[in-house]
Amino acid sequence: MFLERRRGRTARHTIDPSSYQCTTLASQLADEWLKMTRHMALSGGGSEYSGAVRSFAKFTDKHLSEAGMDPAEARLDEHAVDLVEVLYAWEGDLRQKYGPKSKQPYRRARALLALIDQRATVTPGIPGRLRQRAKAPASYGKPTPQPLDEFSNAERIALRDAARAAVRATEARLDRGRELLAAGTDPRVGGWRDLPNLVWATQMRMVNSQALQTHLPVKTRWWPPEVVDLLPAPEGERRGPGVRALGKELGRLLFPDEFDLQAFRVLLLLGMTDTTPEELHDLQMGDVEFTDDGLRVVQKKLRASRIRADLHPEVGLESGDEDGVGEFTGGGSWDVPGLMRRLLAATTMIREVFDPDPYLFVAVRQAASGGELLGYVAQFAGPRYRFGFWIASQRDGQGRPLKISEPYEVRRLRKTTKVVRAVALGGTVSDLAGDDHHVEVYRGHYGHGTTAHIMAGRAINRSQEWVFNRLAHKPMLVDEAAEEWLDEPEVAEELGMDIEVAKAMRAGELDMGLTNCRNPYDSPQRTDKKLCHVAPAMCMLCRNAVIFYSQLPRLLLMSDRIERMRTALPPPRWHAIYGQQRAALDEVFAECADRLPAARQQITELGIRLDLPLGQRTEFDR
Repeated sequence: MFLERRRGRTARHTIDPSSYQCTTLASQLADEWLKMTRHMALSGGGSEYSGAVRSFAKFTDKHLSEAGMDPAEARLDEHAVDLVEVLYAWEGDLRQKYGPKSKQPYRRARALLALIDQRATVTPGIPGRLRQRAKAPASYGKPTPQPLDEFSNAERIALRDAARAAVRATEARLDRGRELLAAGTDPRVGGWRDLPNLVWATQMRMVNSQALQTHLPVKTRWWPPEVVDLLPAPEGERRGPGVRALGKELGRLLFPDEFDLQAFRVLLLLGMTDTTPEELHDLQMGDVEFTDDGLRVVQKKLRASRIRADLHPEVGLESGDEDGVGEFTGGGSWDVPGLMRRLLAATTMIREVFDPDPYLFVAVRQAASGGELLGYVAQFAGPRYRFGFWIASQRDGQGRPLKISEPYEVRRLRKTTKVVRAVALGGTVSDLAGDDHHVEVYRGHYGHGTTAHIMAGRAINRSQEWVFNRLAHKPMLVDEAAEEWLDEPEVAEELGMDIEVAKAMRAGELDMGLTNCRNPYDSPQRTDKKLCHVAPAMCMLCRNAVIFYSQLPRLLLMSDRIERMRTALPPPRWHAIYGQQRAALDEVFAECADRLPAARQQITELGIRLDLPLGQRTEFDR
């Protein structure tokens, strides 16, 4: 037996071989579990291995009995029962039970195979087939989960505002409770029908269902009005709330419950960019230290076996300063140190009255029987205390339910803070990963988010725009009058051409198939002074291109081709390949719109077609 104590709770991990028909097999596997746990000092008492043994032993009893075999004959060092076949059947049963998206089949099979392999290494008599199976991987690999996306910025702000409102409401309720406590006396002297006395008795742990039934009238309507007002409204046709509900509400006047703590949890996760939900839940009082500069928090990352101390400075923001702009003298109310002070203040009476384990998040709940109040370490695991239930219970400033995308997973808050940091820094991946992640971990778990993709797209668009602004210019359109006098020095100079280039162009020697080119050996697409290799497909984006009116039919055919490709390609790919060319063609057509009908007629009458090199035609058509 191993005991695991975590967050104020003690879990006992045991394997009782006598509970199974395959007693010998269960005993052998239990021995290996004990050895594995002790020698490797596994955290949590090796619960994954013990769970696998119990699951396999239970399945073996059922499987062999249904097959007409005696489960008692099953053991690791005998051939009477083919355990390899039982293993395969067990893995298939796990897969069917948990589903293809669950990690449990993989984890349990891997754990059990490790125990068998450990036994086979030092113990003779293990069948060779079972040895080989123990060294092989699990039948079903570890599923790759769909990465969680972060909350949008609007959702982040909505959650933040709702959490702030919830914290204010909790503090107001606790303030009222402390005022009543100060006015109350011992109800055995002052009477049980005064609300301040009931609050006093609650603080002294004198309130439970039996005490309230004894000292209050049987009918709720006979209770004092201020006590009745404390009860929640009845739901539907159910009987109205009674002494149990009253005991709970009396406790909530003095002590926060897990639902109240959820708001502090949300705000701290949004403010502590380098903290995971697990690290936050595991914080104890000794891990938190207030300094002159802010708050020092010692965090333990169990999976990485790493301990680090983070300093959260005093930001100094007032509650109304939503965007962190402005000046404020002293500690802030909503920065991490301010939130931590408020959380400790809200839970101080819990620590004084119930003396729970020294964790940061402690709450009070009502016992299932008896109705007495109990202090404990918050787990945020009950149906009414989960993150999703808290979101569904919140309202915005207009009283409407919050519009938050699913899934309601608290880990998305962690990713949201990482994205906010990425937007603020705008640096390299190593900068965004911070000091609590490797670069590859950041890429795999945080770099896939919607905001990261949008930022990457914007960066690419800015880069493309910069390149096109430097390299791509609208081709020069030369009308018929200028074309006739192109070989005149004044006209050629006005158009930025040498006289020899102008003469060659007028003679058709520099026609690239779609436009003319000032210098095919000075292409902006290459630097080796060789003949341009991207004409005519990229001529519309080239500073060397010159268009004569006689080439308008070919430009119209190119335009038609681009529009056909719009229906054949996904919009992002079409925009990447043809977007700039489409824009350049539109600018040219705008300058000679009156010529386009005649150019269309020439295409029909003369049977003009667009000639593209075979390589480019294949590239753009696929």
